[in-house]
Amino acid sequence: MPEPQITAPEQALVRPVAVACCDLDVAVCHGRLPLPPGYAVGHEGLAEVVAVGDAVTGVRVGDRVVVPFQVSCGTCAECRRGVTGSCGSVPLMTVYGMAPIAGRDSGGFMSDLVLVPYADAMLIPVPDGVEPTAIASLSDNIPDGWRAVGPFAGELAALDAADRRVLVVGRLSIGLYAAAMAAAQGAHVDYVDTDPQRLAAAEKLGAVAHERDKPDKAWGRYPVTVHTSAEPELLAATLRATWPDGVCTDTGVYYQPAVELPLLAMYTRGVRFVTGRVNARVVIPQVLELLAGGMDLSPAVDRVVAWEDAPSAWPEMIGKTVYVRD
Repeated sequence: MPEPQITAPEQALVRPVAVACCDLDVAVCHGRLPLPPGYAVGHEGLAEVVAVGDAVTGVRVGDRVVVPFQVSCGTCAECRRGVTGSCGSVPLMTVYGMAPIAGRDSGGFMSDLVLVPYADAMLIPVPDGVEPTAIASLSDNIPDGWRAVGPFAGELAALDAADRRVLVVGRLSIGLYAAAMAAAQGAHVDYVDTDPQRLAAAEKLGAVAHERDKPDKAWGRYPVTVHTSAEPELLAATLRATWPDGVCTDTGVYYQPAVELPLLAMYTRGVRFVTGRVNARVVIPQVLELLAGGMDLSPAVDRVVAWEDAPSAWPEMIGKTVYVRD
C-alpha cells in the first residue's frame, strides 16, 4: 500500500509500536465475525508521532501516544456532547482496522505509518512509568471495560460496603478489564468464566474467579452486572442476577437478527440495560486516572509477539495478544 501523507494542517502521522488485538479481531480469526480478506488490520495500540501538520499543537514529533480506534474531530456537535464514536465529521463507524464494516477505510495499526486526521482531538500522551504492552488496548477494549462499571462508581460508593458488588460474566479481554476497573474502585467482583487462563488473570486483577458458565443463584443479585459473552442465554442469566433498579451493561456484539429480552421482568424490577459502542476518546482519560492510582492491567495480556512474527501469529491468536517492535 502507498504510505499515507499529511494533506491538511490538523493531521499527524504516527508509527505504531505496540498493537493489541481486539476481541473482535479474535472473532474474525475464528469465523464468528466473517469478514472478507484484503483489508488492513489492527485498531488498538500505542504509537510514536513521526510528523505533524502546521496546525497541530497538542503533540510533537517523538511523542508516544494512544490512538483511539474511532476517528473523531473533537469539534462537531456529537463530539462536544461526548459521543466521539459517532463523530459528525466522518461517516458513522469510521474506525481503524475494520474497513469492511467501517464507515470508510482508515487503514490499520499493523502498518508502518498511520494517518491521524484530527491529531489534537484524538491523540493522548502515554503516561510515564506504565508498561506499554499492558495498555496497548487503551484504544478500545480497556475503555470498553471501564464504561461497563465506571459510570456507576458513584452509585456503588453510596451503598453499604457489603452491597458494593459487581458481577462480570467474562469472555476474552473486555470482561477482564471490567473486573479490573470494578476492583480498582473498591467493589467486590465475582468473575464468571470457563477458561482457566482468564480465571487466573481475573484473580490477579482483584476479582473472585468462578469456573462456571453462569452465576450461581445463591450469590443473590448485584447492583451492577456486566455481560460480555454475546451469548443470549448468558445475557438472560446476567439480567436475572441484576437487583431491582440495578444496571446491566452488555458489551457483546450479536450477529443474529434478534435477541430476546425478558422485558416484563426487567420492567417489573426496574432493571436498566445498557448496550452500544464505547466512545473511546472520552473514556480514555478516566482510565488514565485509575492507572495513575496503581491499577495494573498486565494480567489481561495473553501473549506478547515480536512484530516480524505477526503474519503467522495473528491468524492463530485466541486471547489478548500484543505485537511490539523496536
